[in-house]
Amino acid sequence: MEVLFEDNHLIAVNKPAGWLVQGDNTGDTPLAERVKQYIKEKYRKPGEVFLGVIHRLDRPVSGVVLFARTSKALERMNQQFRERETQKTYRAVVERKPGKPEDTLIHWLRKDESKNKTAWFTRETPDALRSELSYSILEEANGFYLLDVRPVTGRPHQIRVQLAAIGCPIVGDLRYGAPSALDDARIALHARSLTFIHPVSKAATAINAPLPDHSVWNQFTSFAR
Repeated sequence: MEVLFEDNHLIAVNKPAGWLVQGDNTGDTPLAERVKQYIKEKYRKPGEVFLGVIHRLDRPVSGVVLFARTSKALERMNQQFRERETQKTYRAVVERKPGKPEDTLIHWLRKDESKNKTAWFTRETPDALRSELSYSILEEANGFYLLDVRPVTGRPHQIRVQLAAIGCPIVGDLRYGAPSALDDARIALHARSLTFIHPVSKAATAINAPLPDHSVWNQFTSFAR
């Protein structure tokens, strides 16, 4: 487990694709429990360790996940996320070149919890939430395109759905139209960076997660890992 940032208030790790952030009915050990165990062993803490889940990544997605080590930090970070005061950037690999080198996408998204799948609409629709992101093409390699993606809103499966909506599903994302799967239950979507105001020091804080060491990412050479 790669720790990206750690102090008395927060801890951030680079989540591998295929790991859950929180537990579900599969019984697989989630990232949150691994981080708790790391803190418990490193600081020799007796009893239960507090760890607040601030945000999540889908299981097949890799990258920055931030946790709170105190209830005060959790409350303040939750507020920043609610008020959209944080900035998140992602890297995505798609097989089809988007129609524009850069663009802002706006859709209305509605998640079907029973199917764990999100539907998209091009106009306001009952029970669907307005969703916005911007993207730019960074590089092309072997017929694949590396995108920088910056979501404005944070809807379930948002980046996956909105890229699929323009005919550019993320590599490996069978759920949203990719023609074939990748290994290790991963898709080519990585939470590259998270920028926020530290809940205690009030300092502007930026956390960056290196790209996974995997062929889908290694084919791109122009951008630092």
